[in-house]
Amino acid sequence: MKALLLLNMGGPNSIEDVEIFLRNMFKDPYILQTNPIIRKLVGSIIVKKRLKEAQDNYREIGGKSPLLKITSSLASKLESRLGTKTYPVMRYVEPFAKEILKELKQNNIEELILFSMYPHYSSTTTKSSIEDILDRCKEIDYSPKIKIIDRYYFNLEYIEIQVKLIKEALEKREPKEIKLIVSAHGLPLDIIESGDPYREHIEANFELLKQLLIRDGVEFQDIELAYQSKVGNGTWLEPNLSDVLRNPTNLNVLIFPIAFTVDNSETIFELDIEHKEIAQKIGYNYYKVTKCPNDRDEFVDFIVKSVESVK
Repeated sequence: MKALLLLNMGGPNSIEDVEIFLRNMFKDPYILQTNPIIRKLVGSIIVKKRLKEAQDNYREIGGKSPLLKITSSLASKLESRLGTKTYPVMRYVEPFAKEILKELKQNNIEELILFSMYPHYSSTTTKSSIEDILDRCKEIDYSPKIKIIDRYYFNLEYIEIQVKLIKEALEKREPKEIKLIVSAHGLPLDIIESGDPYREHIEANFELLKQLLIRDGVEFQDIELAYQSKVGNGTWLEPNLSDVLRNPTNLNVLIFPIAFTVDNSETIFELDIEHKEIAQKIGYNYYKVTKCPNDRDEFVDFIVKSVESVK
């Protein structure tokens, strides 16, 4: 017997969960890459500084992240298609890996397929989630056979889904009048310089996406890659999305969140509320954010094929 685990960082399921989410995130050695003593101190300072603002942000989107609800729907569809028990497993909030793995061990599940919900590999996301599974397996003395799908930014079937999302968001608008801004979650530059492949994967996905849009005759006035979600004063990947918006070359923009497979606070709050306010103050005529793949049938099909290919 086998099970499929959909790995993601998760998002608060209530206002009370916001503190748990932040504390778990900033004690992750892949997020704060320093020694444990400094990490604990710095993490506590960051949580204390950011907690109220983060709670207020979640209140604006209904008091919780939509990520678990959408991922649970996706898991249900995959389970029906594959006939394989499928679970969302989150890194920083429930459902945590340890509890899921205890259940799987008790049910004599002999094989796990780990599907990363991050299309682009990074130590801060994919590696952290996979190592969490491996560590929790050791902790509970559970030794299933494990197969891993840890990146798919280069897969043309997946990029076809991205193209379709962009086309749908356009509705009947003429793309030649619009600038497409492809927005990826940012990372500190020192993480990239330490060998993390994330930027390389984002840029490769970006180039393939442009090629497929041109192939389909979807010609935007311009297409630019930017990075969002910068925290603190350190040097992060650039250009920063807010800087791009504040220096417009076109007052009609469509934002595509390339790094996410499921809508979350970074898409529905940061992009569709916070950055929209920046655009409105500047005087943009058109500002729209595309949806993520979420639990769409095309994404279900893609994951089914990916899982079947590792059998």
